[in-house]
Amino acid sequence: MIRINDIIEKVQTYLSPEEVEMIEKAYIYSASVHQGQVRLSGEPYLTHPMEVAGILTDMRMDAATIISGLLHDTIEDTLTTAQQLEQEFGKDVAFLVSGLTKLSRLSFSSQEERQSENLRKMILAMSSDIRILLIRLADRLHNMRTLQYHPKEKRISIARETLDIYAPLANRLGIYNIRMELEDLAFQYIAPEAYRELTSKIAKSKEAREKYTEEVKNIISKNMENFPVSCKVEGRAKHLYSIYKKMHEQHLNFDEVYDLIAFRIVLDTDSDKTCYEVLSIIHALWKPVPGRFKDYIAMPKANHYQSLHTTVIGPYGERVEIQIRTKSMHEWAEKGIAAHWRYKEGKVFWDDEEDQIKKLREVLEIQQEVKNPKEFMSDLKLALFPEEVYVFTPHGDVKSFPKGATPIDFAYSIHTDIGHQCIGAKVNRNIVPLRYKLQNGDRVEIITQAGHHPSKDWLKYVVTTRAITKIRNWINLEEKKNSLALGKELLEKEFKRHNLRFSHMVKSDEIRKALDHMSFNQLDDLIYQVGLGHISPKRVVNYFIEGEENEIKEPLLEKIKKSKRAAPSMGIAFVGVEDMEDVMVNFAKCCNPIPGDAISGYVSRGRGVIIHTVNCPYVKKMDQERIVRVQWNAQEEHTYPVRIKVVCDDVKGVLTEVSSVISSFDVNISYAQVETENMIATCTFVIDVNHLPQLNQILSAIKQLRFVRSVEWLHHF
Repeated sequence: MIRINDIIEKVQTYLSPEEVEMIEKAYIYSASVHQGQVRLSGEPYLTHPMEVAGILTDMRMDAATIISGLLHDTIEDTLTTAQQLEQEFGKDVAFLVSGLTKLSRLSFSSQEERQSENLRKMILAMSSDIRILLIRLADRLHNMRTLQYHPKEKRISIARETLDIYAPLANRLGIYNIRMELEDLAFQYIAPEAYRELTSKIAKSKEAREKYTEEVKNIISKNMENFPVSCKVEGRAKHLYSIYKKMHEQHLNFDEVYDLIAFRIVLDTDSDKTCYEVLSIIHALWKPVPGRFKDYIAMPKANHYQSLHTTVIGPYGERVEIQIRTKSMHEWAEKGIAAHWRYKEGKVFWDDEEDQIKKLREVLEIQQEVKNPKEFMSDLKLALFPEEVYVFTPHGDVKSFPKGATPIDFAYSIHTDIGHQCIGAKVNRNIVPLRYKLQNGDRVEIITQAGHHPSKDWLKYVVTTRAITKIRNWINLEEKKNSLALGKELLEKEFKRHNLRFSHMVKSDEIRKALDHMSFNQLDDLIYQVGLGHISPKRVVNYFIEGEENEIKEPLLEKIKKSKRAAPSMGIAFVGVEDMEDVMVNFAKCCNPIPGDAISGYVSRGRGVIIHTVNCPYVKKMDQERIVRVQWNAQEEHTYPVRIKVVCDDVKGVLTEVSSVISSFDVNISYAQVETENMIATCTFVIDVNHLPQLNQILSAIKQLRFVRSVEWLHHF
């Protein structure tokens, strides 16, 4: 376990005494708020934020980032608020920790939706500050190092997400070490048998491999002795997952994988020219393998990685991969964006890397247009996993695309309108089909035609996230236009059958009542649903024929007051209105407000005033004239039913222990149910609480139980 002294010793080498002091303060604060909490391993919870801060320290991050690493779970897992963090550690830290906090208090229809929304939030926050993503990567790395304490199914789920999302994100940022470790850690859980077999085979050949590595290093070093620029020669085995991936993709046995060792020549210079001079020495020494040379200096990878890669036939006829790079290229290759950034005046800047970060943000921000969780996750994986090809514009500019990209992807990379109006393409001055897959070195020219539109078939062979999103958005918009036109036509015909004119009826006062009755904000929403076939035109016409119950002529609240329903106010006070003690008050089941929530009242027909939270989505769809100002009556104390879900390990006495924690707050449990599946217990409780702070205390106390995985407040019944 890392100690605070270890972190302090490292940060003292590059941070000011004042910043070091704030890190020590954050350590004490984190220890205090996490006191009593333990991880699944049985270790104090504090070990996790300490390890995260240690990883960030090794990356030589700034003080705010390291402090945020120490505090990254405080808002989510303790009673700490963002306001408290801002007061103690400043706006910068409060922003970073808030950006890291998951959406654990919200209710989602599926785990996939929860995952996509958490990632969406992280990406949105990252657009403002890349440090949020760096902390998240450090957080994920330590969680992966301790993944063995989770149940099997959860281990596989977390490992898959790591391999699909977090390792590619580390790769896009150029942080090789973190990417490599994340991939290897995930590999052992996703394919445990393959991992054990590969580990065993590599271990058996370790001695011979180390001997061969030393021999090749000595040969290269000797041939570089007379070179005017000093260098460092390294040789190390490729990480397990990269070997496994190569075997899997190329259908190779372990014995058929020749380049298990990658050699690296790091030159003590910033001159690109020197790298090419060293390349000539290597090719003079050993015969290069045709087609295995890659120039990432002239054409860097999407993550700004630069190096020369060549494969040669080395000693004893073995294939040897050699990378040649300058010292600055090596620093970027190992640490990525974390090695080349500076923080100044509340804003993160990069030097040559600024354009690269903008590209990453653009790739990720475009996901905000995707609403479907499955589409979001699919497109995000696609955006993060590119195997690049490099092509030229007619003006000679270089553009990179994922492998398999087509001229349509190229067109949308220039401009949305160019993509929409694309009717053909020339590659190397020859006409090619739009489904043609671009190759390295292709010169691409797009042919457009005004008024042309995308085809749904394009989605079958475009690969870039931008192209997919733009095509999909256009198709959805067109489908909506067609549905609106069809819906309007169907309504006009149905109204005509009853000697009514639809154009006149939509201008009448009745239309607002009809929309309110059917829960629509705008007329187009109703017409759209008719066009889709979800609402029949007859139903709409019948509403106008039959009419609605007589509208309340008197002021709404006066009408209710006269009804004198003998119902308790339930702790609700009406702002600016007197003599409302006998008004019937009900609480909406859609949002289930409790004292502490901001609320508003809706004057219903026959059910008195319905209390909603101000953020309830249904409130926005209601007749705003029926909304009344209400507030909690602090002089009255009532209990309010709240539904909570506790997911935990299926161990003996689960229900008893959770119930005991709830009862310790002098809270009544009106309903309790336990469902078990695959050694996971899901407990559902309905408890009667007085206010929101009390509920938060209960939830926090339940979270601290060693067997509890998650606690969720279900706003709806």
